Amino acid sequence: MSTDFQQARAALGARMRELREESAQPDGRRLSGRALAARLGWTQSRVSKLENGKQTPTMADVRAWAEAVGRPEAAAELAGRLRTVETQYRSWRRQLAGGVVPVQEAHAAQGKRTSVRRSFDPTLIPGLLQTAGYARGVLARYTVVHPSIRDVDAAVSARMGRQQVLRDRARSFHFLVWEGALVSRLCPQAALADQLESLVPWLAPGHVRLGVVPFDAELTVPAGVGFSIHDDSLVITESWHAEMWLDDPADVALHQRAWDALQRCAVYGVEAHRVIARAGARLRENH
Repeated sequence: MSTDFQQARAALGARMRELREESAQPDGRRLSGRALAARLGWTQSRVSKLENGKQTPTMADVRAWAEAVGRPEAAAELAGRLRTVETQYRSWRRQLAGGVVPVQEAHAAQGKRTSVRRSFDPTLIPGLLQTAGYARGVLARYTVVHPSIRDVDAAVSARMGRQQVLRDRARSFHFLVWEGALVSRLCPQAALADQLESLVPWLAPGHVRLGVVPFDAELTVPAGVGFSIHDDSLVITESWHAEMWLDDPADVALHQRAWDALQRCAVYGVEAHRVIARAGARLRENH
């Protein structure tokens, strides 16, 4: 979890505590955490965790809090602070509560706002370049970690819809993939073979550029985790438990340095085609 996220959540919790302490009970005494919990129908530990920045509230939570402390006008302020927290850190548990489709829609909306995108993927083919068969395999496998996922087919359709943005030649896309992403068996063999074949047209020069970092490249930085840089102002990256949307200039600059280092290790055109062909040959040999 990022330090920026921790600080933002702690600041939100401190403001919620301040609003409680400024509130009074009918007998004039300060509203205690126990009394507030009783008003809200929550446990006292939940109130404590929220105030101490140990738990992230929902939008409904902050609105209920504002009402319970007698400051309904503060709901907008708390909601704004919460949006700041969620801009930086979006837990999968919270995001997937509404299904995978809203997640795809959020990325589609960001895609429409982005003119220049650069990304690196060490384990997966980038979502914007995925075939339907490959995307279905990937999303289905995530249900092992996130069993709440139920709308895989709808999510695949939404992901395919996101790819329309690639037709806009006024935009620029530069994808880097680690060779491991080409050989990871995240879908049936036939689907992976189709996925590898679908990458070849993107090797030609154009507004969409695809490079491959081969296994035998002499890396100047570890492959690390995947990330995408949007217009040099936003980085989207993720872990098993959360997705981070980072807009702090220092965070963006850090990822730019990592991307530049990885890009210098990548191969393009004919050389990249050889790496993809090698992955295809390995797939056939293991059949």
